[in-house]
Amino acid sequence: MNEPIMDTVSGRGTWLILSHAFNMDGRAASQTITDKIPVLMEMGVTPVVVSAQTGTKDLVIEHHQVPAIAPSGLKFDMRHILKKHFHNPFIFKLIKGFVSLAILPFYLLERAFIHLESQWSWFVMAYFTGARLIKRHKPALVYSTGGANSAHFAGYLLAKRFGIPWIAELHDPMIHEHWRGARMAYRWAAYLERIICRHASAAWWFTEGALTKATMRNPMLGKRGHMIIPGVQQPDFQGTVYRRRSKIHFGHFGSLAETRNLAIVIKALHALLSDHPEYSQLVQIDVYGSRLDAISRKALLDYPLPGVVVEHGRLENDAASGKSGRQLVLEAMRQSDVLILLHGSDPFCEDYIPSKLFEYLWTKRPILGLIWRNRQLERILDERGHIAVNALDVEQTRLHLYTLIQQWENQMLPDNENSNPFKVQEAVSQIAALAENVLASSKTDLWR
Repeated sequence: MNEPIMDTVSGRGTWLILSHAFNMDGRAASQTITDKIPVLMEMGVTPVVVSAQTGTKDLVIEHHQVPAIAPSGLKFDMRHILKKHFHNPFIFKLIKGFVSLAILPFYLLERAFIHLESQWSWFVMAYFTGARLIKRHKPALVYSTGGANSAHFAGYLLAKRFGIPWIAELHDPMIHEHWRGARMAYRWAAYLERIICRHASAAWWFTEGALTKATMRNPMLGKRGHMIIPGVQQPDFQGTVYRRRSKIHFGHFGSLAETRNLAIVIKALHALLSDHPEYSQLVQIDVYGSRLDAISRKALLDYPLPGVVVEHGRLENDAASGKSGRQLVLEAMRQSDVLILLHGSDPFCEDYIPSKLFEYLWTKRPILGLIWRNRQLERILDERGHIAVNALDVEQTRLHLYTLIQQWENQMLPDNENSNPFKVQEAVSQIAALAENVLASSKTDLWR
């Protein structure tokens, strides 16, 4: 192992990165940090990563995978680990069933007393492994990144023990005023947010709203709080070119849930096709990444769209072409006439930007965004010539669908050359600048 390059003025050197979801294909919390690694290395950073066992072991950088210790964390990890190693559905379900049965008594015991996210206990092994790596590499700083909040707790404990700077990247707001989870989970998240705002050398959120509210709850954060839009690496579409087909294809990519569903789109399209039945054979909604949620299914029963909604589910590796599921998704995205961006309708969304937006912008295809009270997200779409509509406004959605179909008929849905995607290089440059300031100032009063 090469000795780390200790250049604390420029921010280069070894960085210990704590990320539960690192190198997990198709997971937003993974993409946010995994895409940054090559750029950090180009800037002279030597990343040493500690992650869960759920992702793929990285062969380029030093990467340590450690488990959670609580039954809920083991159960979460097991599902993803088995999926990596057993591609036969029957064998996967069989082994998963046996393992689940074995840990069930311990899982029920944990849930009887601890009501936290399943990854809460990951910080234990992340801490011990991180401590060993700090002694070996003497990193310039510790960098913790979500989605799992336990990564930040491990970062806090390591920075406090070894007296080195700690920077924290928060993907989503840790808490919000309309919290719907368990009281214990709320108190734990609020505690971690206070720790970050009080002790992190620098911390950043992905939206203006999330930063503003975190600062209001924790004024001691002060100027150490920042907003950095993460962006993603330019996807490799492998030369896939958009071509108009016999139907207009509206594509939704990603998960669906009670608070993020296609019900408004279904209602709006049903109303449109009732007024213009001639379009019934020209419209298709492609759903990739998940099956329809319960609310979307009910909407389809109440507002039928026979043959219009096509569920593709999660695309897996294609043996015939040799393409990965990820590659097939990117190509389907690039070939869509219009991309549907579902923001949700939960108050939480006021401070949240769907990570799918960043990939959507790279495709250059038109985006129809159903946005919930998030002016920053509306501004991003408006400035780039895409469509932002109130997430609960059926009539406005119907009007935009009608306009898009008419434009498609007239062959006026070309690539949007003004899409101006957010580049991961821009985010890393901002993070490197923060690290440079942190290391140059060498604050010594963080733990008083």
